Amino acid sequence: MRLDQMCLYPGDTPKHPDGGAVIAVTDRELRALPIAPSGLGSQPGRHTLKGAETNVYAVPAGASAEGVQSFDTAVLGRKVRVRVRPVEHRFDYGDGTALVSAAPGGPIPEARWGEKTVTSHAYAQTGDFTVSLTTVFAGEFSVEGGPWQAIAGTAAVPSQPRVLSVWRSEVKLYAENCLQNPHGEGC
Repeated sequence: MRLDQMCLYPGDTPKHPDGGAVIAVTDRELRALPIAPSGLGSQPGRHTLKGAETNVYAVPAGASAEGVQSFDTAVLGRKVRVRVRPVEHRFDYGDGTALVSAAPGGPIPEARWGEKTVTSHAYAQTGDFTVSLTTVFAGEFSVEGGPWQAIAGTAAVPSQPRVLSVWRSEVKLYAENCLQNPHGEGC
């Protein structure tokens, strides 16, 4: 017998008080659902500066702002509704640094770009870095409108990675008066 064909219960399947079999959704079935991945956002965009905080965040998929997704299926001929919600976000910033966060982060106003956020990252080197995100979803199910029951296990769903170009910036101060010397450095 293959592992994925094993029964969860030794002997006979437990019976529901009404005589039917107990319906359950397994973690394997959870992982088989077509869960939409979170989007991957970054501010100030695909270009950022060395040493500046780059706001990297998860954009929830699904109809709700919290990223809850629902699916209808059938188990042993009975209608089952499954809903999943993101519980963990695994950011890999592409430079050997990673973050695991319950918070997805989110966009901030342009006037605040460069500020530290719960999911931001400051790159120490210049170059192109592939940033990735894996969102971990927990699920629960309801059989024919009954109470919601937790599904043991989770489903890790990877997002489409994106490349960030990290540039260096130089600050130069010029003391030359361009009105007096229009050919001076910085004029």
